[in-house]
Amino acid sequence: MNETIDYKAEIDRHFAWFETKIPPGPAKFVGWLRKPSSKLVRIPLALLLVLGGIFSILPVLGLWMLPLGLVLIAQDIPLLEKPVAQFLGWLERKWAGYQLKKERGKNNERDIDTK
Repeated sequence: MNETIDYKAEIDRHFAWFETKIPPGPAKFVGWLRKPSSKLVRIPLALLLVLGGIFSILPVLGLWMLPLGLVLIAQDIPLLEKPVAQFLGWLERKWAGYQLKKERGKNNERDIDTK
């Protein structure tokens, strides 16, 4: 069975999840940035983030800027949709595994404390 994946929808799903994890002010900005009408702001911002990520050896700039820039620019460059959606899916699986491991550690600590 050949399944077609809508990578743009997958990226949108990840953005929506991300917006629920950050404070309301930044979440509102991210939501605005994702709108098609924000393309003139999104593309230059994405390029600046990618450049900042490349020059992450400098103070203030960080490697975190590179994936964020790629995620933003993938909204406008179809060629990047698939690899970015796959990366976000991998990241989501790793995050879920980390959270599960963290919870198990807390439960084990509680078990030891009650003994």
